Amino acid sequence: MRKIVRLMKNWQFIGPEGNTTTVDLPHTWNAIDGQDGGNDYWRGTCTYRTSFAAPAFEEVSQQVWLQFEGVNASAKVVLNDTEVCVHDGGYSTFRANITTLLREENILTVEVDNRVNDHVYPQKADFTFYGGIYRDVSLLVVHKDHIALGHYGDTGVKVTPILCKDHTADIRVETRLEGEGTVRVTLNDAEGNTVAAAEGKDVTMTLAHPHLWDGVKDPYLYTCVVELEQGGEVVDTVSTRVGVRSFRVDPKKGFFLNGRSYPLHGVSRHQDRKGLGNAISREMHEEDMTLIRELGANTIRLAHYQHDQYFYDLCDEYGMVVWAEIPYISEHLPNGRQNTIDQMEELIYQNYNHPCIVCWGVSNEITISTKDKADMLDNHHMLNDLCHKMDPNRLTTLACYAMCGPFNPVAHITDLVSWNLYLGWYVPGLFLNDLWLNFFHLVYPNRALGFSEYGAEGMPNLHSEHPRRGDHTEEYQAHYHEYMLRCFERHPWMWANHVWNMFDFAADARDQGGEPGMNHKGLVTFDRKTKKDSFYLYKAWWSDEAFVHICSKRFTDRTASEIEVKVYSNQKTVALFADGQKIAEQTGEHVFTFKVPLNGEVKLQAVAGECIDTASFRKVDTPNPGYKLVKTKSKSANWV
Repeated sequence: MRKIVRLMKNWQFIGPEGNTTTVDLPHTWNAIDGQDGGNDYWRGTCTYRTSFAAPAFEEVSQQVWLQFEGVNASAKVVLNDTEVCVHDGGYSTFRANITTLLREENILTVEVDNRVNDHVYPQKADFTFYGGIYRDVSLLVVHKDHIALGHYGDTGVKVTPILCKDHTADIRVETRLEGEGTVRVTLNDAEGNTVAAAEGKDVTMTLAHPHLWDGVKDPYLYTCVVELEQGGEVVDTVSTRVGVRSFRVDPKKGFFLNGRSYPLHGVSRHQDRKGLGNAISREMHEEDMTLIRELGANTIRLAHYQHDQYFYDLCDEYGMVVWAEIPYISEHLPNGRQNTIDQMEELIYQNYNHPCIVCWGVSNEITISTKDKADMLDNHHMLNDLCHKMDPNRLTTLACYAMCGPFNPVAHITDLVSWNLYLGWYVPGLFLNDLWLNFFHLVYPNRALGFSEYGAEGMPNLHSEHPRRGDHTEEYQAHYHEYMLRCFERHPWMWANHVWNMFDFAADARDQGGEPGMNHKGLVTFDRKTKKDSFYLYKAWWSDEAFVHICSKRFTDRTASEIEVKVYSNQKTVALFADGQKIAEQTGEHVFTFKVPLNGEVKLQAVAGECIDTASFRKVDTPNPGYKLVKTKSKSANWV
């Protein structure tokens, strides 16, 4: 049976300056300079080297494979002075058979390259491309005859569940082998009971009464176990989880899951963390999912690249509907066509079995700086066809740049289209969002339309009683999102909307909000410690968990004699108390606004059912200068 040996400790790292240090994986060399602004983080080639004893294995009957789960962006792997493999693409799994190269003691060298080039995506985008080995590295000891390890980094098992009209489900299981043997397949329910079984490399099993994977309320999962037998002995096993569901998109009615209307409202996610970059732990993935679930989201756009397999697993478990995509972004590279194919094939093969995924994203804002439009369009047609060939049961989509325009042919290639629109942030006029949606839907009533990105920068330390576009205050960000949520209610036919972004993230080219190197459109800060007011706004709209939240708590010092206090809640009635005295009670939905006299300091308490929240405000003579953004000259970008 398979044995896994992780190679995570005591790597010698030769960094940008040529100095050698000892590091543990996961690791990136851009954890600091990729987050501090200036658009000057170091991009080039660094070397990782480690030594390891050969794992115990039978040379006649077993093999040893080397597995990398994420190396950004290109990797050349050398074992004992012999080149093992080269891989271009920083977000996917790749493997190599190293059996014949092993010695008693071994030297493994990995040259990692994130330098600027013309053939590996991404090269231009609004996020930091962290260099390094930032996910797990392992040795896999397997029988010489095994379920395939050398096929695009996937599991070797492809499971296609199809929900039938007679309320049964056909579960097709295709197994790829490297070697010989008899394949036996069992399907187990969540309690471990076998509900179907078959024999063969390509089999279809029927479930009489399938328990559906039904979104966040009931994300039920089966487990498919594939065994390879020789002479009655099991020599290899692969398990993968299975979710049975159906979905469709109606351009006039939105998204449907298992035959019923299921409006998709959610967020986009970048994976990086403060001081760590992309070199994050499973616990951090879990924390991200916990925050997303608290918000009440039911869909996630995993932008702009393939995320860790563990996070797709979490999406399966928590019922998130997922948009998965490759980093074909911002600029079409004429020499990068093969890399878009390679990354799309790896994305689909490695993630095919995840029930959470409903669409494959082929590109993002590709028209921003593309010169060869004909080649770009041809590349998109090719990727769209590739997705449908590899996976005829899922949809394709892309995220269009606002200035692309509704008539651009790139917006009409994939099954679905979504737009990255920041109307009311990068340009004035929140009402333009309604106009855009209405116009597109009028002209293309049979084209499913969503919002893939929308948002505004918000800093928890910046505040204003009169928030306006571009001030980066927590108040304007909340005001912006209040409008957008009501806008989406006016357009219920949208197939999905995804907030940009769930979390602040590093973009070294930026210098905004008084904190260089960051994009502050997140509903939660980069370190995941502060939930901005906008977070609670979405929670009021989307979550069933009873709560109440007083806004602008960090805006303590006020100059006005009467202040407006805004409260977010998913309860129907909110009462506000000042210094223990009830001053008002309102019945409504989501947003409650109160006028509160301010003379000295006042302690407020908002009460909604069993939920209570508190805040304090005080009257001051002069405005607190710390609440206002001070813009400085910078060589980095200041878009607003």
